[in-house]
Amino acid sequence: MSSSTAVNPVLWVAPAAPSAAAAHFRASLAFHADVSDVAAALAGDGHAGFVVVDSRSTESWDQGHLPGALHLPTALVPEQAEALLDKSVPVVTYCWGPGCNGATRSALALAELGYQVKEMLGGFEYWVREGFEFETWEGRERRAADALTAPAEAGDCGC
Repeated sequence: MSSSTAVNPVLWVAPAAPSAAAAHFRASLAFHADVSDVAAALAGDGHAGFVVVDSRSTESWDQGHLPGALHLPTALVPEQAEALLDKSVPVVTYCWGPGCNGATRSALALAELGYQVKEMLGGFEYWVREGFEFETWEGRERRAADALTAPAEAGDCGC
Protein backbone atom coordinates (compact mmCIF):
# COMPACT_ATOMS: atom_id res chain seq x y z
CA MET A 1 0.00 0.00 0.00
CA SER A 2 1.46 3.39 -0.94
CA SER A 3 1.81 6.09 1.67
CA SER A 4 -0.94 8.16 -0.01
CA THR A 5 -3.50 5.36 0.33
CA ALA A 6 -2.36 4.38 3.84
CA VAL A 7 -3.74 7.65 5.22
CA ASN A 8 -6.76 7.80 2.92
CA PRO A 9 -9.68 5.94 4.54
CA VAL A 10 -11.65 5.98 1.27
CA LEU A 11 -8.97 4.10 -0.64
CA TRP A 12 -7.60 1.97 2.21
CA VAL A 13 -9.56 -0.85 0.59
CA ALA A 14 -9.35 -0.46 -3.19
CA PRO A 15 -12.55 0.05 -5.18
CA ALA A 16 -14.04 -3.06 -6.73
CA ALA A 17 -13.35 -3.93 -10.33
CA PRO A 18 -15.85 -2.20 -12.64
CA SER A 19 -17.61 -5.48 -13.51
CA ALA A 20 -17.98 -6.40 -9.82
CA ALA A 21 -19.21 -2.87 -9.03
CA ALA A 22 -21.75 -3.06 -11.86
CA ALA A 23 -23.05 -6.41 -10.56
CA HIS A 24 -23.31 -5.03 -7.02
CA PHE A 25 -25.17 -1.86 -8.00
CA ARG A 26 -27.47 -3.76 -10.39
CA ALA A 27 -28.32 -6.12 -7.52
CA SER A 28 -28.90 -3.18 -5.18
CA LEU A 29 -31.49 -1.74 -7.58
CA ALA A 30 -33.27 -5.12 -7.58
CA PHE A 31 -33.70 -4.81 -3.81
CA HIS A 32 -34.35 -1.07 -3.36
CA ALA A 33 -36.47 1.79 -4.67
CA ASP A 34 -36.27 5.40 -3.55
CA VAL A 35 -39.15 7.61 -2.48
CA SER A 36 -39.05 9.74 -5.63
CA ASP A 37 -39.36 6.70 -7.88
CA VAL A 38 -42.18 5.26 -5.78
CA ALA A 39 -44.00 8.61 -5.84
CA ALA A 40 -43.58 8.91 -9.61
CA ALA A 41 -44.90 5.39 -10.16
CA LEU A 42 -47.89 5.96 -7.87
CA ALA A 43 -48.69 9.30 -9.55
CA GLY A 44 -48.97 7.69 -12.95
CA ASP A 45 -52.12 6.14 -14.36
CA GLY A 46 -53.00 4.33 -11.15
CA HIS A 47 -51.38 1.08 -12.28
CA ALA A 48 -47.99 1.23 -10.56
CA GLY A 49 -47.56 -2.54 -10.81
CA PHE A 50 -46.78 -2.97 -7.13
CA VAL A 51 -48.36 -2.59 -3.71
CA VAL A 52 -46.81 -0.46 -0.96
CA VAL A 53 -46.71 -1.94 2.55
CA ASP A 54 -46.19 0.15 5.68
CA SER A 55 -44.51 -2.15 8.21
CA ARG A 56 -44.83 0.17 11.24
CA SER A 57 -47.09 0.06 14.30
CA THR A 58 -50.69 1.27 14.29
CA GLU A 59 -49.68 4.41 16.23
CA SER A 60 -47.06 5.20 13.58
CA TRP A 61 -49.52 4.48 10.77
CA ASP A 62 -52.00 6.90 12.34
CA GLN A 63 -49.36 9.65 12.44
CA GLY A 64 -49.00 9.38 8.69
CA HIS A 65 -48.57 6.93 5.84
CA LEU A 66 -48.30 6.87 2.07
CA PRO A 67 -51.65 7.28 0.30
CA GLY A 68 -52.87 3.90 -0.85
CA ALA A 69 -50.40 1.96 1.30
CA LEU A 70 -51.42 -1.24 3.00
CA HIS A 71 -50.78 -1.44 6.75
CA LEU A 72 -49.04 -4.70 7.66
CA PRO A 73 -46.78 -4.44 10.71
CA THR A 74 -43.63 -6.54 10.43
CA ALA A 75 -44.59 -8.87 13.28
CA LEU A 76 -47.87 -9.71 11.53
CA VAL A 77 -46.42 -10.56 8.11
CA PRO A 78 -46.23 -14.34 8.68
CA GLU A 79 -49.86 -14.65 9.73
CA GLN A 80 -51.54 -11.99 7.56
CA ALA A 81 -49.58 -11.57 4.31
CA GLU A 82 -51.31 -14.30 2.36
CA ALA A 83 -54.77 -12.91 3.20
CA LEU A 84 -53.78 -9.35 2.21
CA LEU A 85 -51.31 -9.68 -0.66
CA ASP A 86 -51.24 -11.32 -4.08
CA LYS A 87 -47.96 -13.17 -4.74
CA SER A 88 -48.10 -12.16 -8.40
CA VAL A 89 -47.86 -8.44 -7.48
CA PRO A 90 -44.48 -7.07 -6.30
CA VAL A 91 -44.38 -5.42 -2.88
CA VAL A 92 -42.49 -2.30 -1.76
CA THR A 93 -42.00 -2.08 2.00
CA TYR A 94 -41.22 0.96 4.11
CA CYS A 95 -40.86 1.94 7.76
CA TRP A 96 -39.86 5.18 9.54
CA GLY A 97 -36.61 6.03 7.82
CA PRO A 98 -32.98 5.20 7.23
CA GLY A 99 -32.36 4.54 10.92
CA CYS A 100 -35.06 1.85 11.10
CA ASN A 101 -34.73 -1.68 9.76
CA GLY A 102 -38.42 -2.60 10.03
CA ALA A 103 -38.88 -2.42 6.26
CA THR A 104 -35.86 -4.69 5.80
CA ARG A 105 -37.24 -7.24 8.27
CA SER A 106 -40.66 -7.02 6.64
CA ALA A 107 -39.13 -7.47 3.18
CA LEU A 108 -37.21 -10.51 4.43
CA ALA A 109 -40.36 -12.06 5.91
CA LEU A 110 -42.26 -11.45 2.67
CA ALA A 111 -39.45 -12.85 0.51
CA GLU A 112 -39.35 -15.97 2.70
CA LEU A 113 -43.08 -16.38 2.01
CA GLY A 114 -42.48 -16.20 -1.75
CA TYR A 115 -43.22 -12.53 -2.54
CA GLN A 116 -41.22 -10.36 -4.91
CA VAL A 117 -40.21 -7.44 -2.72
CA LYS A 118 -38.20 -4.23 -2.64
CA GLU A 119 -37.48 -1.87 0.23
CA MET A 120 -38.19 1.85 -0.15
CA LEU A 121 -35.03 3.71 0.85
CA GLY A 122 -35.59 6.62 3.20
CA GLY A 123 -38.93 5.35 4.47
CA PHE A 124 -41.73 7.60 5.62
CA GLU A 125 -39.25 10.23 6.85
CA TYR A 126 -37.90 10.92 3.38
CA TRP A 127 -41.34 10.66 1.80
CA VAL A 128 -42.40 13.60 3.97
CA ARG A 129 -39.06 15.43 3.66
CA GLU A 130 -39.31 15.33 -0.14
CA GLY A 131 -42.71 17.01 0.06
CA PHE A 132 -44.98 14.16 -1.03
CA GLU A 133 -48.57 13.97 0.17
CA PHE A 134 -49.35 11.61 3.04
CA GLU A 135 -52.43 10.51 4.95
CA THR A 136 -53.17 10.68 8.67
CA TRP A 137 -56.23 9.72 10.67
CA GLU A 138 -57.34 13.34 10.12
CA GLY A 139 -56.93 13.37 6.32
CA ARG A 140 -54.28 14.21 3.74
CA GLU A 141 -51.33 16.49 4.39
CA ARG A 142 -48.28 17.76 2.56
CA ARG A 143 -45.29 19.62 3.96
CA ALA A 144 -42.85 21.78 2.05
CA ALA A 145 -39.92 19.83 0.68
CA ASP A 146 -36.72 19.96 2.71
CA ALA A 147 -34.15 21.72 0.51
CA LEU A 148 -31.50 19.26 1.72
CA THR A 149 -33.41 16.28 0.29
CA ALA A 150 -35.33 17.60 -2.72
CA PRO A 151 -35.09 20.40 -5.29
CA ALA A 152 -36.56 23.68 -4.06
CA GLU A 153 -38.97 23.83 -7.00
CA ALA A 154 -40.37 20.30 -6.30
CA GLY A 155 -38.93 19.10 -9.56
CA ASP A 156 -36.92 16.05 -10.49
CA CYS A 157 -33.56 15.88 -8.73
CA GLY A 158 -31.98 14.67 -11.96
CA CYS A 159 -30.62 11.43 -10.54
